[in-house]
This record gives sequence, structure tokens and C-alpha cells, in this order.
Amino acid sequence: MGTFTYNNKSYEVDSRDFLINFNHWDENYAEGMAIGAKIIHSLTKEHWDIIYFIRNTFKETGKCPLVFEVSIKNGLNLQNLKRLFPSGYLRGACKLAGITYKEGYIGDNESQLVTENHNLLAAEKTYAVDVRGFLLNPNEWNEYYAACRAYDMKIPNGKLTDKHWQIIMFLRKYFNDNNDVPTVYETCEENHIDLEELERLFPDGYHRGAVKIAGLRVR
Repeated sequence: MGTFTYNNKSYEVDSRDFLINFNHWDENYAEGMAIGAKIIHSLTKEHWDIIYFIRNTFKETGKCPLVFEVSIKNGLNLQNLKRLFPSGYLRGACKLAGITYKEGYIGDNESQLVTENHNLLAAEKTYAVDVRGFLLNPNEWNEYYAACRAYDMKIPNGKLTDKHWQIIMFLRKYFNDNNDVPTVYETCEENHIDLEELERLFPDGYHRGAVKIAGLRVR
């Protein structure tokens, strides 16, 4: 844990500057975090509408809304969202809304595990995953793991198509080259798809669907 200070007010944050306690959020925190989130000018009404939509949804459901939900409910496309939050949905909009990665996903159905090292058994191989079902060691990933994960999610019949594999392999290559997960913008642009097609391919969301199946996690 660490401390983030802006306008003489301090907040407890994790190693990637996500707010530790959702209830300690205020607009001052969002304004301070906007600088690191590549937002050059001050936050506009468009920014605040998204930030408060995310916070209100989390208060009502206990989950961070999917990028698809935010886009549809606020009339945004990929380009609009990228313009508002250049550093990404999770690392931009959700961070400014005061939602940590762990907190934002704790309501996920696959998160109802009881230990931080729950094991997913696939055939004769055991994969160690965290409490949210993300693979702990990306080097243990293989295509069989991805295929098994697809059955756990909302992918029709658990069948991964050529387009699914294209995106999965892009994610893994990007991670191997950059030691980080690409933003949803980068993934859509490099694979020539929009948010609507990404939602059809991975109904559970970008991070909870595509990134998880690829054996990766943001942190």
C-alpha cells in the first residue's frame, strides 16, 4: 500500500494507485488521478457522468459495470471512451471512480471461491488461479486451459472461434512483448473490431472474459 496526496488531502492506494477504500473517494481524488490517467485538461461533465455512473452501479450491484454497459448506457463508442479516458477503461475510468481491481470484480460469479489459491483442474493438469479465477502464472497457460475457461463463461456452447483465438493470441503476444495487458482500445483497434463485436465474442467482458481466458490479469 501507499499514499496518494492531492490538494493537501491524502488517500491510501495500492501499488498501482487504485484507491484502497471505495468509501474514501471524493472528487478531489478523481481530479488528482486524472493527471496520471493521461487526461490533459480538467475533468468535464462527460467524465463526471461516466465516473458517477460507475460508482452508482457499483453501489447498487456490488460490481464494476462492464465496459459494454458503460458505453451503451452513456451513448459512447470506442473512440468516445478512448478520448475521455486514454489510459483505458479499468486503468482510467474505474480508477478515477475509486474502484480497485479486486473490489470491482468481487461480485463476479466466478469469484465465489474461498481461497486465494483455488485450483482449477483441467484433465490431468492443475492450474492455480486467484480468488477471481484469474491464472496466477501466465506461463502455465495453454490452449486447453482457454478451451476449458470458455465453458465456464457465457461463450455459446463454450466454443472458441477463429476470431476468439485471434484476440486471445494477440493478448498473449502483447503481454509477452510488453509485460502488460493491452487496453481494450488497443485490442479492438489491432483486431479491427468495435465494442459491440467484442461483447458478442466475450459477453463476460474484456477483463473478465478475454483477458481471463488468455491466462492474464492486470495485476
